[in-house]
Amino acid sequence: MSARSQWPSASGASSSPKEASVRRQWALWSRTLAPLRPLDAPRARASAWDASWPLKQEPLSVRRARQLVTAQLFDWAVAELGDTAELLVSELVTNALRHTRGPLRLNLRLSDSHLLCEVEDTESAGPVRNVAGPDAEGGRGTELLDLLAHAWGSVRTATGKSVWFALHRPDGPAGSERARVTPW
Repeated sequence: MSARSQWPSASGASSSPKEASVRRQWALWSRTLAPLRPLDAPRARASAWDASWPLKQEPLSVRRARQLVTAQLFDWAVAELGDTAELLVSELVTNALRHTRGPLRLNLRLSDSHLLCEVEDTESAGPVRNVAGPDAEGGRGTELLDLLAHAWGSVRTATGKSVWFALHRPDGPAGSERARVTPW
């Protein structure tokens, strides 16, 4: 008998609160312990509105990420988001290359109200806000995200972290400006 089959189904009518709690915990642990998809492979596509590409730990990955984003947004007929998405993805990939080692993965997801862009890497430490001086050549990435993205953040993952941002679709549904955005 498999461990999974020993728990009653979610639709079971004779389930006690303790059994329901055990089922929830089992579901959480089974997702946590499931085999991870390595960052040097694309994330599995949940729909036609998801895209994912592995990126190498090399400077050319920044240009490749910009090209991938531009082409995908054109395919999805939301090219008007291209310039901003390209700039912010370029910033995230550059930071991942500078501050981490190992493979990266670029993920895009388009919904009715927004575009969600994510760069995954193998470092668990999140981005750090710096106050850049007027003559500094770098250190303005979080300022760019604050100015251009509707929302952005960083989430720890089993393989490191994911830094993401969301851009609202100009043709999105009414009231979407206040919609809560969460990563994957």
